[in-house]
Amino acid sequence: MTRFYPTASEVETFLLVELRLPRESARQAQLRLAELERLVESTGGLVAESDTVTLRRVDPGYFLSQRRCAQIAARIAELGVTGVVFDAPLSPAQSRNLEQICTVKVLDRTAVILDIFARRARTHEGRLQVELAQLRYLLPRLTGRGREMSRLGGGIGTRGPGETQLETDRRRILARIGQLQKAIEAIRRHRGTQRRRRLRTALPTAAIVGYTNAGKSTLINRLTGSSIFTADQLFATLDPTTRALVLPHGIRLAVIDTVGFIRDLPSSLAVAFRATLEEMNYADLLVEIVDISSPNRTEELNTTERVLADLGLGGMARILVWNKIDQLDGVPARDVQTPSGHPQVEVSALTGEGIEALLLEIERLLTGDYVLDTFLISYDQLEQLSELHRRAQIVSERYEESGLRVTARVPPDMATRLSRYQVSGDEDRPSESVGTLPT
Repeated sequence: MTRFYPTASEVETFLLVELRLPRESARQAQLRLAELERLVESTGGLVAESDTVTLRRVDPGYFLSQRRCAQIAARIAELGVTGVVFDAPLSPAQSRNLEQICTVKVLDRTAVILDIFARRARTHEGRLQVELAQLRYLLPRLTGRGREMSRLGGGIGTRGPGETQLETDRRRILARIGQLQKAIEAIRRHRGTQRRRRLRTALPTAAIVGYTNAGKSTLINRLTGSSIFTADQLFATLDPTTRALVLPHGIRLAVIDTVGFIRDLPSSLAVAFRATLEEMNYADLLVEIVDISSPNRTEELNTTERVLADLGLGGMARILVWNKIDQLDGVPARDVQTPSGHPQVEVSALTGEGIEALLLEIERLLTGDYVLDTFLISYDQLEQLSELHRRAQIVSERYEESGLRVTARVPPDMATRLSRYQVSGDEDRPSESVGTLPT
């Protein structure tokens, strides 16, 4: 069976239809429209024109009133565009009825986001997840689609399986969905094995979260010296990556990049990417990044907060990172009502400004309950020595005949486990210590 991969096609042009609620400000609708334009451009499509419609009631058959639909169809004919995009989820019946009126391809917000994911998924797991989401989206839309698909052609919103094969045999789609679910579950189990191995090494973990295009991958590259793909576009990276860094006082930290959040993320995608998103549940700390230069930063922050709450992570320790301060031109922009109790740091992941302060804040949060202890560990206890250097803040080390005397700030669980190695720290003389670090 043909898989969901992006395919080359001629450039498509679209009329965009943004929906404004009766009590909503024009600015709110305009900000959403700007995001929809970026989504369409991320698929490789061109925006010919945009229209904002005040939505007073939803027509079950056509979404908008038939009079308004006829006006949109007339404008489509004048522009000569290849399709129309509605910034709302359309039911299968609404999509079919609108295509009959407009005589061009009709896409909703979900179809556009799915198309972007089909383009951007690079790993085997990512492609499986996207295919599962697209099949679930396609399944209820098969009835009567044969003639429409042949008339409307391929391109944006149709990347993926061979439609002719799939529309004639729903059982094959259901069977493929079952195969994908099993494959993704196997990957989930494998990730669980990797996670248990990581937990055995006791390496603390921070998950980078935030709205799409807030700069998560750029921040990880700056923190770790990695070269994760970055671009000024929505959903530039979909596949989770883990990198390691060393905090200012020597503690090693695993950093996980995650798929970006977005307003009204399709439920099919949220379910398909569950195995990826659940990695955040096992992090010690969330680094929540917000694009401080975005005119829509309030809604982007609120969306991120809602997604975290839905995932059961609302109470997890976190740092709020205001990124892209290099784009402010000296004008303060932090006018957002922020979650209470979370420390905040302003940075530019692009230039490096504020990164040292961020690392110190991460270290402070991770080590807030650490205790100061001195241990005398014999030279044949390499495992304990290795764990101390990996997890603890080393204050001083001194080589003695019976072993290495280490004074360090350690996590409570480590202090308990290494209690039999504890000794008095009175004899520690910094002048004789090896590798003394600032406290």
